Amino acid sequence: MMRRPVILDVDTGNDDAVAITMAATHPAIELLGCTTVAGNLSLEEATDNTLRVLNAIGRSDIEVHAGLSRPFAPTPYAYGANEVDGVFHQNTLPVGVSGLQPRSWHGVEWLIETLRQTTRQVTLIPVAPLTNIAAAITVAPDILDSIDEVVLMGGSSTFGNRTLSAEFNIYTDAVAANVVLNAGIKRLTMAALDATHDVLVSREDLHRYRTLGTLAGDLVSAVTEYYIDGYEASAGPIGTASSAPPHDALCVAYAIDPKVIDTTDAFVEVDTVSPYNYGRTAVDFHGNRGEPANVRFAKHADSALFHRILDECLRGECRAV
Repeated sequence: MMRRPVILDVDTGNDDAVAITMAATHPAIELLGCTTVAGNLSLEEATDNTLRVLNAIGRSDIEVHAGLSRPFAPTPYAYGANEVDGVFHQNTLPVGVSGLQPRSWHGVEWLIETLRQTTRQVTLIPVAPLTNIAAAITVAPDILDSIDEVVLMGGSSTFGNRTLSAEFNIYTDAVAANVVLNAGIKRLTMAALDATHDVLVSREDLHRYRTLGTLAGDLVSAVTEYYIDGYEASAGPIGTASSAPPHDALCVAYAIDPKVIDTTDAFVEVDTVSPYNYGRTAVDFHGNRGEPANVRFAKHADSALFHRILDECLRGECRAV
């Protein structure tokens, strides 16, 4: 099997942990490393959680490089408290051990050098604010030649989860998001809230994961339980059972099997001006702007296929070579 070389860019809270676990255990993926960025949590917390996850599933061999600790361009508008802090994401995940150190605190530099030196095109999967990716492209636009695809979790064509109109990752560094969208990336796939809310993990799923008796199953069960609790506390249960969407994990599932999402070519840009719509992704499916499509936008996801991919990993059938 030809393995797909991948770099994950994460701000590791609970759903990032599921994405990391999938990328680190599936034989179709060669996880070259993880870069971390401030987003859901501080850079230090996100980095510590990333190291904890990899240690807990027996993949401490995978490099972790801490990136940028503040947005490429901070939002000029205040919008209340950050709803994800402490509600949906634990500052310290209850897995692995503390005191581990990243390979470096120069994640953007590592990303640039890795892409410059590779002999294969690499897939970038940023499931966090796009700060690191925007900085790398700005400093070294030549790395675009080494990128096979960017698969990002972010945006929405309908509703937001940070404001009424803006999704969290895009809102947190809206200018960085526009830098990435306008960089001329040949293949840019956006797993937006439209698609990620099609996939839910329930408490029944967590029970099944625990009975597998695998490190990956135990970890995903532990981190997702807190995530479901957060959704229940903030907005009540989603769907027909106590459940939550593992947003970031959908990007990794797509890298394994693209059929897991249904995409539509569209021109997407981010509002970086309006105090009411700051961070909103304007998605033009019909060419009304007269601009060529720059994104393959995921409007829907195949929940059954996602669960099959995740279950394969957690059962231990998918081991890194």
